Amino acid sequence: MQAGTPKWRRRSDARPGEIVQAALEVFAEKGFAAAKLDEIAKRAGISKGALYLYFETKEDIFRAVVREAVVPNIDVVEGMLAHATLPFPDLLRLAVGRIVAMAGSSRVGAVAKLVIGESRNFPELARVWHDEVISRALGALTGVLERAQARGEIRPGDARLQAFSIIGPLLMGVLWQETFAPVGASAVDLEVLALQHCETVLTGLASRVMVLP
Repeated sequence: MQAGTPKWRRRSDARPGEIVQAALEVFAEKGFAAAKLDEIAKRAGISKGALYLYFETKEDIFRAVVREAVVPNIDVVEGMLAHATLPFPDLLRLAVGRIVAMAGSSRVGAVAKLVIGESRNFPELARVWHDEVISRALGALTGVLERAQARGEIRPGDARLQAFSIIGPLLMGVLWQETFAPVGASAVDLEVLALQHCETVLTGLASRVMVLP
């Protein structure tokens, strides 16, 4: 090996993924406004100039973070809810469990916190998060609820609002873990929360069931 030759080289086609992973870490630690492109590039092991070969703006990087780190999980949940033939109680427990697992195995909670905290100054963050994540998750769960209503498994109602009611406490738990647990508040066991919440939801939806013709 010639003097000065790097001991290893990155594949150029691997760099966008490495940039996205580095950006996810920086965004999660520092938020969007305070995240510096120099630090993202440094963590990705490239120069700032090289970063611009793949992304023009910090907003472009955020969009890539959502699409590569979060959207694949939404794809799985969407497909599972669209094709499952389980009874509604089993399907709800499965869906909620998957959401909690996603929150626990990625930095999705940190990204959600970032969007809520900084979308007033950076509305594009909210737009991307809504279009790529929230609207799809709500839409998939709303569809499940509508089909369960049609089968007479749960009582009738506004399925979209029912979906909000299901997701709301889970989101609160995730944000609690990201915001308050790090400063000393009692941690929330998301799995236990999900299990208890599912039973509460099922009890409410199952009461006064109307069997549709």
